[in-house]
Amino acid sequence: MITQVKFVVAEIVMILVALASNAGEFNESNGVAIKGYDPVAFFKDSKPVRGKDDLRFEYRGSTFVFATYENRAAFVANPEKYAPQYGGYCAIGTARGYKADIDPSTFTVIDRRLYLNYNAQVQREWSADTGRFIRQADERWPTVTKTEKVFR
Repeated sequence: MITQVKFVVAEIVMILVALASNAGEFNESNGVAIKGYDPVAFFKDSKPVRGKDDLRFEYRGSTFVFATYENRAAFVANPEKYAPQYGGYCAIGTARGYKADIDPSTFTVIDRRLYLNYNAQVQREWSADTGRFIRQADERWPTVTKTEKVFR
């Protein structure tokens, strides 16, 4: 019995490691990028809108979901236009040199780019000096993207 339990635990660990190694380039939760929100809606509706499970598209190894067929088609036609900056991780976290999770309700679109933040307090700080934070995040993202740890 103990040997069977050890075997099952070992199998579960192997599956989890395989899933983690196959993750895409974007911040994912429950198998979808940006917590299941439609990236195009941030631009078109100026608010976070949950995507539908049947409207999916894989981009750079991550699955994005969409609220409408039109939004999916817009993303498929030009994913770079709608994909969140810094892999969908918190923009200030990236500026400070680490990956942090996001709250989809704390977003901004600046110069036609989507930036997400950790929470409302962080977004207020972000809004006070977006130019500086964007410069810092752009500079640090090549290093931050290689890190595995995510502040949740």
